[in-house]
Amino acid sequence: MQLYALGLNHHTAPLAIRERVAFEPGRLEQALRNLTSDPAVREAAILSTCNRTELYFASEAPQYAADWLAQFHRLPFGEIAPYLYSHPEREAVRHVFRVASGLDSMVLGEPQILGQVKDAVRQAEGAGTLGALLHKLFQSTFSVAKEVRSTTAIGANIVSMAAAAVHLAERIFERIDDQHVLFIGAGEMIELCVAHFSGAKPRSIAIANRSEARAQALAQRVGAQTLRMEALAEALPKFDVVVSCTASPLPIVGLGMVERAVKARRHRPMVMVDLAVPRDIEPEVAGLDDVFLYTVDDLAQVVEAGLESRQQAVVEAEGIIDSRVDGFLHWMQARDAVPAIRALRQYAESMREAELERALKLLARGDDPHHVLEALSHGLANKLIHGPTRYLSQAENEDGAAAGRIVQQLFNLPGHSR
Repeated sequence: MQLYALGLNHHTAPLAIRERVAFEPGRLEQALRNLTSDPAVREAAILSTCNRTELYFASEAPQYAADWLAQFHRLPFGEIAPYLYSHPEREAVRHVFRVASGLDSMVLGEPQILGQVKDAVRQAEGAGTLGALLHKLFQSTFSVAKEVRSTTAIGANIVSMAAAAVHLAERIFERIDDQHVLFIGAGEMIELCVAHFSGAKPRSIAIANRSEARAQALAQRVGAQTLRMEALAEALPKFDVVVSCTASPLPIVGLGMVERAVKARRHRPMVMVDLAVPRDIEPEVAGLDDVFLYTVDDLAQVVEAGLESRQQAVVEAEGIIDSRVDGFLHWMQARDAVPAIRALRQYAESMREAELERALKLLARGDDPHHVLEALSHGLANKLIHGPTRYLSQAENEDGAAAGRIVQQLFNLPGHSR
């Protein structure tokens, strides 16, 4: 079984494609069990975020996973094929190390991705699809990400998704402290956004979420109000800024809802930031004259400014990753050699037992112990070197020279010439 990483991300696919292959959190374990139900895939983990959907798996038939991804989402394979990448072995290891370290993110060095990778691993453990190979891969991944963040400046002066959302709102409203802000959702991304917007001291903050208890817990921390999801359409005109990030498979805010809100606001501008994949806000909303709708892909424009200052940190981080990739591949090679080592030990043990049994019989009949021990040692030596000797004698020309070097290395023999 070989290790592979297969998927698409914000570098290769537009949002309209990414949202069609995103996995709902509640269906992820079911998807993992479905993926590994075929012998073609032995182990698997799925990373699904607003910027990427990736499968990490062990297989001898990587195309099966690509076909499965399309079938699971009920899409013709041809619709996603141009956006997919497939990384075997070394490239797969390097890719996951870079992802977890924040080097492959839309926002360079952002820390949230590491938590998302850890969540993906927990889901795979829960589904029972994380075997020895992927377990070792992700433990190494977490170690590499920690080393990169602790020894380089990759996270210095980072522009996070949440900070970028505030920046986008400030493009339209000069002062956030005059605005009313609504957050839809109460997950980690919304928590980060709430923290950043709170720092700008808006006039009011409200949080709407399907779980009222979770919304209330977040609201209490920042002195915000809560709003029932059922009251969203009625309350929407009151808000100048709307930030949404839920796990809903369908849009929560439709075109008609926003049209009515804009009319009630007497066409005062409204900023809407949709950080969800699939999208929470219908994309047609962007066509309304008084609405400024931003998606996760729009955030790329915000983060360009700080890129050059972090280039040296990127060089250092890539060096760490390359070194750790070599270490992981060495572990994989050693793991592949385990069956051969076990077979070799069993072969040697069988010879030892046979020679020992023969020696014990000779001693039992009264043979000289010295002669018996001599015969035992000669018998073991002859049997142990029989295979390598035959290997050397059957090799010819250049193959013979190579065989000689292999045997010399195996038995740590002194240099010789042929």
